[in-house]
Order: sequence, then structure tokens, then C-alpha cells
Amino acid sequence: MLRTRATTAAAVALALGFGPAMAEPVDAELVVNEELTITTKAPAAAHLDGALTEVYSGWLFREDETRAMQMDDFDNPMFVYAEQGMDAWNTAEGTEGKACVDCHGAIEEGMKGVRAVMPKVNAAGALWSMEDYVNACRTERMGAEAWKWNSDQMKHMTTAISLQSRGMPVAVQIDGPAAEFWERGKEMYYTRYGQLELSCASCHEQNYGNYIRADHLSQGQTNGFPLYRLKDAAPVSIHQRFVGCVRDTRAETFGAGSQEFRELELYVASRGLGLDIEGAGVRP
Repeated sequence: MLRTRATTAAAVALALGFGPAMAEPVDAELVVNEELTITTKAPAAAHLDGALTEVYSGWLFREDETRAMQMDDFDNPMFVYAEQGMDAWNTAEGTEGKACVDCHGAIEEGMKGVRAVMPKVNAAGALWSMEDYVNACRTERMGAEAWKWNSDQMKHMTTAISLQSRGMPVAVQIDGPAAEFWERGKEMYYTRYGQLELSCASCHEQNYGNYIRADHLSQGQTNGFPLYRLKDAAPVSIHQRFVGCVRDTRAETFGAGSQEFRELELYVASRGLGLDIEGAGVRP
């Protein structure tokens, strides 16, 4: 990645369009289908002491119409893709003629709670995101080809899996074998990149609630991913959004699925401890 000398706060503000306008997260409750209440605000975890006192879901920074989409599964555009993922769950592929259901059973039971603990360290000591686990099953158990990280098939499947953790608290592990990965992810979060010399923290810790042009900055929480982005009219993965954010600093970026982004994913997920998995978020 490109790193340049520090710029002044005024230059960054001018380049990105930070304005004086600030809007606090709305005082609203996310209740899905009038029955499932999702925690969208919580006290910050101990490891965020000095950085944040409360953590907020990105849902609280959105317009009324966008928030309403996520409150009803019939209006949530992600469910078209979730249904395709559920169909793929039951479809046999590869040389072994197996489907996901053959090993894991019904997705509602086999994948319950999985999204809440991702990314996590696997049995071999590597930090894996949910996409890694999906592809390991495809190549090692099904004899099928791996899916590309941001392919439609992968995003459909990860959406279907994520829904099985909806309403469950974020539960990533950051100590033990995960500690070294978490530390590197934290370092990356606070490292300034690109011609604009911006870090993740520049926007999502120091300026959440402010506007960049017309975008209301959130804390950058990942508990709603994969989500439907209205701007793209399509599902977006966590790493896909990381790529976009780094490019916005006018820097070369790491690739989706890179070790760097897995570590960043772990650290950012840990900033959302106390929030619930939203399963299928909707954002502008």
C-alpha cells in the first residue's frame, strides 16, 4: 500500500468533503417482522476503553426508508439472495455428489451461531473467515471448485448462513490463538494509508456521526454483513467493503480474502462485541 507524509486535518476535510453537519444515531429499535429485537446499541467492550464508550450498529445511522427495509423480511432485498443460498445448501455438487445438508444437516440447525464467531482460528492455527470455511467444505468434502470470494454464489451462501445467527450476540474470540491476529488487525485499523493519509479510525472512530459528502458516517461495524447496498443494488461482503474503503484513501489495496483483511475483519468484529448479528443488513 502507498503511504505518504501526514496531511493536515483541514486538507483531509477538504478532500473528502467533511462538513460541519453532525447527526447522532437515531433513537430507534430494530425489531424484525415485529417479533425479533436486534441489539443495535451497547456499552463498548473493555478493550475499547479510551476509544469508544458505546457501540452502534450502522443501522442507526441510516434514513427511515432504509431502516424500514431491514425490519420486514418481505421488504428486505437480501432475502432474494438468501433464498438462492439456501437452495445451494441442498444442492449436490462435485465429484463426491454431496450437498452441504449431507454433512451439516438443515441449515437452521447446522449453521446456528456460526456467523457470530467469525472470523476464527481453525484447527491448523490459521485465521479463517466464513468464506474460507465454505470453500474448504467445497474442495475437501464435496470435490467441487472453490468459489471466488466475492462471487454471487459465495455471497448467497454466506447470507443464508448469516441469517441463522440473526439476533445472536457477536462472539469473536480475541485472546489465546487469536491474539496475534487481533493485534495485527488493530494495528492496521489505526494505520494511515494512501494519499489522504487516512486510517479506519479517521472516519469510523474519530468522525462517526459526521458526513462525508452525503454519506452519514457510522462506526463501521460489521455485524450487518453480508448486506444489501443500495448504491450497488447488490449484496456486499465485508472484504468487498474493506477494498472500497482503502481505495477511497487513494491507495492501492489488499485483495478480498487476503491475510491482512482477515486480521482487520477480526479486529473490527471485536469492536462490535455487545451488538447482535443482523443477518442480512441493508445500507445505502
